[in-house]
Amino acid sequence: MALTTAPGRTSRTGPAGPRPARRGPGRNRHGEGLAGYVFLSPWLIGLMGITAIPMLLSLWLSFTDYDILTPLSEVRWVGLANYERMFTADPSYWHAVRVTLTFALVAVPLKLAAALGVALLLNRAWRGVGLFRALFYLPSLLGGSVALAIVWVNMFNRDGAFNSFLALFGIEGLPWVSDPDWALQTLMVLAIWQFGAPMVIFLAGLKQVPTELYEAASVDGAGAWRRFRAVTLPMLSPVIFFNLVLETIHGFQGFTAAFVLSNGTGGPVDSTLMYTLKLYISGFTDLEMGYASAMAWVFLLAIALITAVFFSTGRFWVHYSDGDDR
Repeated sequence: MALTTAPGRTSRTGPAGPRPARRGPGRNRHGEGLAGYVFLSPWLIGLMGITAIPMLLSLWLSFTDYDILTPLSEVRWVGLANYERMFTADPSYWHAVRVTLTFALVAVPLKLAAALGVALLLNRAWRGVGLFRALFYLPSLLGGSVALAIVWVNMFNRDGAFNSFLALFGIEGLPWVSDPDWALQTLMVLAIWQFGAPMVIFLAGLKQVPTELYEAASVDGAGAWRRFRAVTLPMLSPVIFFNLVLETIHGFQGFTAAFVLSNGTGGPVDSTLMYTLKLYISGFTDLEMGYASAMAWVFLLAIALITAVFFSTGRFWVHYSDGDDR
């Protein structure tokens, strides 16, 4: 039919056709979420296959007498026997705990102190300061490598470079790595020497301290030590807290150097029997994987408890620039 729209003009119209359906926002969000899970799937598969499932399996094994050689279908459930043995019938377990605590309580504070001290020295506009920062950070790049541990052991042997250096001053050296009184201290020196990572974090924190605070403190007559105590430490407390948590966990996890120094035995005379090394010996040397799994879960809970203590006490000494002392 024809409809008149203007003088001399007509327009033919008919029934309106169906309009194309528009996708609602819910369908778009669903598609985006599905795409996100597709991209996350490699990580999720790794999380389940490499972390979550093995952790749950080790929890189950901690209540069994699994010895690696026995099929999982034939392992015997022993309940809390592994945990009871650990706490009441294994003196070497408590010796490993004491060695690990000694190592962490000595090496971690000294490492953080060295890192902060060097960071304060390098937080200046000196010529070539970038080169010195790289050189001090270099040992941390080596991490817990076997090669570094072998070099360290050879350097502190009776005929090593350290004793040769002492001989220049007429000092007779000791067999540092084979002496039970000094073997653990040798590992501590190695851990302290690798202070590069916390040093870089301290440097980043020092760059964020406003110079106006130092200027105001100087106007008030504060000396260098007073400025350090009243300005630097409070402003740097969140960074100190961060480094303290990370380095404490890292200190308790020490394994490679102790393994190389003692050839996997914890010697001499169990003086370097770290907790992780004791766990390795129980699981892969003595083939007591059920007992080793129980040790691993106690270790996990102990680290979690220590971390919780740090977070619960941090509100008393960690100060944030926005005034939120969490």
